[in-house]
Amino acid sequence: MNDDAPLRPYQYVRTPLVEPDWRRLPGWRDVGPAQWRDPQWQRAHCVKNPRQLRAVTGDLLSDDFYAELEADMRRFATMSMLIPPQMLNTMAPLSFDGPRSFTDGFVADPVRRYMLPIRSDRDPHWPSHPRSQRDSLHEAEMWVTEGLTHRYPTKVLAELVTTCPQYCAHCTRMDLVGTSTPQVTKARFALRPAGRQELMLDYLKRTPGVRDVVVSGGDVANVPWHQLEAFLMKLLDLESVRDIRLATKALVGLPQHWLQPKVLDGLARVARLAVRRGVNLAVHTHANHVRSITPLVAEAARAMLLAGVRDVRNQGVLMRGVNATPADLLDLCFALQDEAGILPYYFYMCDMIPNAEHWRIAVHEAQRLQDAIMGHLPGYATPRIVCDVPYVGKRWVHQVAEYDRERGISYWTKNYRTALEDDLDPDRRYPYYDPISTLPAPGRTWWTEQSGQRGV
Repeated sequence: MNDDAPLRPYQYVRTPLVEPDWRRLPGWRDVGPAQWRDPQWQRAHCVKNPRQLRAVTGDLLSDDFYAELEADMRRFATMSMLIPPQMLNTMAPLSFDGPRSFTDGFVADPVRRYMLPIRSDRDPHWPSHPRSQRDSLHEAEMWVTEGLTHRYPTKVLAELVTTCPQYCAHCTRMDLVGTSTPQVTKARFALRPAGRQELMLDYLKRTPGVRDVVVSGGDVANVPWHQLEAFLMKLLDLESVRDIRLATKALVGLPQHWLQPKVLDGLARVARLAVRRGVNLAVHTHANHVRSITPLVAEAARAMLLAGVRDVRNQGVLMRGVNATPADLLDLCFALQDEAGILPYYFYMCDMIPNAEHWRIAVHEAQRLQDAIMGHLPGYATPRIVCDVPYVGKRWVHQVAEYDRERGISYWTKNYRTALEDDLDPDRRYPYYDPISTLPAPGRTWWTEQSGQRGV
């Protein structure tokens, strides 16, 4: 974004959702609607490597594209490739005249940019910020037992699994989630799932000050339903737990999973008990661009609401080249709110993981985006743009306490302490860093000198 660029008026036009015809792609020409709706077919036909991508797209993608893709996988990728057909279908151009047209449209696609990055996407000078870290939010440091992060005073994050139905290239848990890549040897849980969950539940029994449990991973769609339901029922037995949130990008990437009768029936059982116990049960998903919101996504979200889930909410990630304009954000939010029944909730600034600088935007850019989208959506459906500050947690972007725009260093305060701190220092400032490419020349020079780089 350019600070001096005038804000263009946004004109709301209700736009029906569209499920792109997957049969336009050579590898899926013979796939019928029943197969497409089958979650097992979707999982079995995920694209995991360039060879499988060629099998789907035939000769529509150029050799240059594959060279760029494979170079990125060797040098930069922090997540392995795993893309369900449902999600890949939203990346492919709807119309094209030949291989070059298809390749150009595919490369330009915003969903492709965060699900299937190529080498030319990356920042050529600063692919990683000098302060980037694999576990950028230090969640593992705050584990009270394996996989249970107690970061906030009254809420915890329970990571039940380290896999997802799809892998987002910008994943904040790239240190733990997914299979290893040439750049990243993943951390691993030591305990078996049942033992890990029992320790989590034991901690919650002994810590009645925790009232809010985010059940995540990975993605809860990769937990066998009977196991997930059993864990949720045990959570609902705890009088102190008042909020349970299920985190699943599969609602967007694999809605077929959440449309299975056995899953919806189980979700309804959990929801009924939650209502009787006075517990708020919600589902949080992760959509970053309007193209990924299709009729199947809307059908799955509304099925969750009909099953008794109180809310389905979206927690997107703000990314350059994907959604970092007012129009892109508002298009997505109106599709979520009006067509899919999903509440726009948060947009996080992309976390400071390695090789993410081409996605990240500066704090002042996020502040301008927050200002730009105000007044268009209902207040309750206006998403808050937040910066997840290491050792602090979520902060609205306008809560910055101090900001050095030249060097791109913002400073933030917190009003509570974690287990990592002996006491709370109200004067302490916690730093967060803008992408170096967004800084003025003196700031870029300063970081070049600090990091020992030359010629940047």
